[in-house]
Amino acid sequence: MSESRTTNRNFKQIVNTFYNEEINQIDQEESSNQKKEGNIKIEPKILYDKFLGNMKVEFKIGNEKMYKIKNLSEFYTRMLEKQYYRYGEKLQFIHTKENFEKQSWGMLDFILQYAEMIKYANSNANSNYRYYGKTLSETSILLGNTGIDELFNLLEGKKVAFQRNEKIGEIELTKQQPKIEFNLKKIKDEEYVITPNIEIFKIMIIKGKNHQYILDQEKLYRCTKEFEEANLKLLEIFRKNYMTEVHLGKEDLTQMFSIVIPKVKNAIHIENMTQEEIENYQPKNLRVKVYLDFDENNFLIANIKFIYGQKEELNPLEQNIKVNFPRNIIQETRALNLFRKTGFMFDHQKERLVLPKEEKIYQFLTQDINLYMQKFEILATDKFQSNQVKQPKIGSIGIKVENDLLTIDLKDLDINPEELEEMISKYKQKKKYHRLKDGTFINLEENEPIDFLDKLVSGTNITYQQIHQGEIKLPINRSLYLNQLLKNLKETQISKDKEYKEIINKLGTKQLDETIKIPKNLEDILRYYQKTGFQWLKILDHYQFGGILADDMGLRKNHSNVSRYHRRCPKRKTNF
Repeated sequence: MSESRTTNRNFKQIVNTFYNEEINQIDQEESSNQKKEGNIKIEPKILYDKFLGNMKVEFKIGNEKMYKIKNLSEFYTRMLEKQYYRYGEKLQFIHTKENFEKQSWGMLDFILQYAEMIKYANSNANSNYRYYGKTLSETSILLGNTGIDELFNLLEGKKVAFQRNEKIGEIELTKQQPKIEFNLKKIKDEEYVITPNIEIFKIMIIKGKNHQYILDQEKLYRCTKEFEEANLKLLEIFRKNYMTEVHLGKEDLTQMFSIVIPKVKNAIHIENMTQEEIENYQPKNLRVKVYLDFDENNFLIANIKFIYGQKEELNPLEQNIKVNFPRNIIQETRALNLFRKTGFMFDHQKERLVLPKEEKIYQFLTQDINLYMQKFEILATDKFQSNQVKQPKIGSIGIKVENDLLTIDLKDLDINPEELEEMISKYKQKKKYHRLKDGTFINLEENEPIDFLDKLVSGTNITYQQIHQGEIKLPINRSLYLNQLLKNLKETQISKDKEYKEIINKLGTKQLDETIKIPKNLEDILRYYQKTGFQWLKILDHYQFGGILADDMGLRKNHSNVSRYHRRCPKRKTNF
């Protein structure tokens, strides 16, 4: 074949490709103009294999006549590429979503989602890396746990075609709960039997991702969580043990009424028993009393009493308890489990609970006790109440100026000075609490008094012994630092003498003009900010404070004050 013929054929292929695309576009536009809404329906058919225990779904599409989708991968490709395809005499159309009725759009999306998986899974299986030669079915979708949930959401409340092995019919998907219940029946004076109201192996239990389902001859039920935890759980016990009835004696009734029936009370009906008989085995509501105390090791201890009615009382930690009334085992277990989760340990010798860990005790006193007070009746000894978590306080602070020194009165300090150093050390380590020697907890979180004392010690080099004595003396040049610390003490009464107040006020820039006058020979030379700097230095000099001048202040920081600089420099207008 000549080169010119080959070139011509390739060009025609390009022309035909774009021409056919244009024709398809015209067909789609005409179809869109002729039909405002599509009329192609999708009808699913669910198939259940009883022996394999799996469920799958296949589909038909059409309007006047329904045609089975024989190849889901090809159907996916037609939809992806918007192909025109003829299924038969009664069905031929361009594969767009708009050509399907709106009621079928959800099912269409479901098909396309799984058809895409089938197509690419089978495509990889046919490559050189075949997965044991297995391929997915092209005619149906095998429903996994998620697929069952999704399909039910689409079909809930509807009847659809259903095939169980060879039997074909219809099935309704419903959220109603199946009538699966159990009877507790007295058959002799001291013999009882539990029986289900259905033939337990005639139904199928199917597990979805988020729900469980029961399949009988007519319906697929989606079970509620309550149904799963009661009726279904009891049913599965019968099925796993191949039982159709369970016998129990009179001695078993206490556990039946205290453990089983509270969990499945809506699933079990009682027969041939009087109300008086039932009450003899039905436990009363439980009340719990808890007695809290601290022992000689400052461990938290809890003595527990379970109370039934007006008279019946017992210690659940006592060995070999014998009682003549039914106990509520479920409620008792929940109560004891709360103590276990809190960290309490069993003291076998004294038949009580002990909480030995310091951090657990602190958490109990600050957080857990609120829950205990909601659930139980709490009684506490005086020692327990005195060993609560405390917030340290500084009732009052007095500051006065004496002999060019600041005297600070800290006698009204509600903190043990002997343990202050260790307390502040823990505060710096971001600990939540400090426990005093008497067992009392000090809360160190967001603690203003401790923060004040920490900064006072670290910023002034005073000793803890001075704080212990109740009076501190500081150089007067620490006035500003002290005043800044005092601002953070919102709940402390602070008294300041007149001279200390004057120092603080004069150090404020608003008071400078009134207290320090600029020499006349500098009045016309200095700029405003230089005058402020001059006044500031004079105040510092007066109170023997140290000071630092920055480079950009224009005050020649190598000289102690402006007046000294002026004596050494000619009188002229210039920048300092």
